Amino acid sequence: MDHGSFKTRSTYCTLVNRSDTCKYICYFHTKAGMFYIGLTNASEVWRTDFTEEALTEHVKKFALKSTEDYISNIRSSCGNGSTSVFVQEDGAVLQLGMVSITLPRLGEPEGRAELRDLLFKMADSLTQQDTTGGPSSFSPGKSQFRRNTGFEPRTQQNGPTVTVKKRLPGDSLINPGSRKKRPATGVAFDDNDEV
Repeated sequence: MDHGSFKTRSTYCTLVNRSDTCKYICYFHTKAGMFYIGLTNASEVWRTDFTEEALTEHVKKFALKSTEDYISNIRSSCGNGSTSVFVQEDGAVLQLGMVSITLPRLGEPEGRAELRDLLFKMADSLTQQDTTGGPSSFSPGKSQFRRNTGFEPRTQQNGPTVTVKKRLPGDSLINPGSRKKRPATGVAFDDNDEV
């Protein structure tokens, strides 16, 4: 398996646990020749590390061709709701159909540092996508061509401003200053009703 082709950028997905509907962030990244799979509920962090050899064995065990296929399968399982998380005292088990991944719990200082790094990696990823105009994986409903102009100065109009008066109900379209003439209505008297 060729790990040199594996992109070093981090990948994220969210999942909702089938058993208790708790939300988690599942993340993958490489650093110094190691591949990390992590899981967090924003207060606790579970992570496992793979060397290239261990990752090759792990991916072959599930009859996949590459690390990208492995990540893609995990992300699709997380997205379709077929994922379960079993939190234990010393770790968590991520159950993805027939695949289960055991993730040891990180201690207090290491877990806090991991959460901080994860937060900044996600923010950097979003900033880079906004700068390059790439599609955002976190908000698929938004158009990639729409720019957020909330922090940009507003432009001034240089021409004369024309105010358009709102047409009230009953006003004439042809002569806007006058009201439509309606036929007079009166009271209909029937002689038959009198006795």
